[in-house]
Amino acid sequence: MKLATLNTLIAAVEEGSLRGAARRVGASQPALTKMIRELELELGTPLLQRTSRGVLPTPQGKVLYERALKANRELGLALDEISQMGGKMVGELHLGAVPLAVMLLIPETLRTFGQEFPDIRLRVSEELYVEQLQKLRSQEVDVTLGGVPSDLSTGEFIVEPLMKTSMVATVRKGSPWLSARKLSDLQTARWVFTGSNSESGYAKLFFEHHGLKPPRVGAVVNSTLALLSLVATGDYVALMPRQIATQALAAQFISIIDIEEKGYELEVGAILRSDSLLSPVIRHLMAHLHRAAHHVNRKNDLLTP
Repeated sequence: MKLATLNTLIAAVEEGSLRGAARRVGASQPALTKMIRELELELGTPLLQRTSRGVLPTPQGKVLYERALKANRELGLALDEISQMGGKMVGELHLGAVPLAVMLLIPETLRTFGQEFPDIRLRVSEELYVEQLQKLRSQEVDVTLGGVPSDLSTGEFIVEPLMKTSMVATVRKGSPWLSARKLSDLQTARWVFTGSNSESGYAKLFFEHHGLKPPRVGAVVNSTLALLSLVATGDYVALMPRQIATQALAAQFISIIDIEEKGYELEVGAILRSDSLLSPVIRHLMAHLHRAAHHVNRKNDLLTP
């Protein structure tokens, strides 16, 4: 089974057509069809099913496609790492980051890291709530920047603490919920939960931390724009980092509710797989993240009375 043949399958699945796949790999359509047919004969099973709208992977084809993607990714990482060990810093890093990290840590990190290593491409994906770390496990991201889960597997992951924040209850300007004085007063409010479902998010943890049942779920979002839009224009309550709630643009539309339970304290850190520190570029990235965090923490110390 050749890597070039596997790449034709990857192209066919992602393009959804043999013509598009042939164009992508630089081969004729008959040649590409022959390569996939030989792969099917080698495995003794169909890998693609033809439809009126193109091609789709069979269950067996989907398994091989996913494994081939991982093999390609691993090979690319190995080649990049070998170059880095020789002093040539090339490759790509993919960061998953919560909004607070995107706002306060990422800009300075990208500025200084990009100056030192211009041939390393940095990609950033937003994550509102870090819990199961699926993307880190599946190697979709190299580093996750977010709140450190309390039950994190120390053997599987490494944490580099960067900064602290407080998740505070927020509502739109003029909301009647601003009269609340205790967290229990917000029990019947419609809350915006962050994450993939209503069973996750810091709102749930905040209530449970104070011995209260989780509040009513009004909406579940996994985007900062959706979170801010719902809170700013609706009758929703949501937790967000104090630094974001007090940021000039957001503060025009939302207010922090002054309750006894001031907020849910959270440590924000860089979480990575335990084997990742073997990569030279990851070690350099950590140094730049710590530098950016130092500037943020120093500024916060100066602003704190």
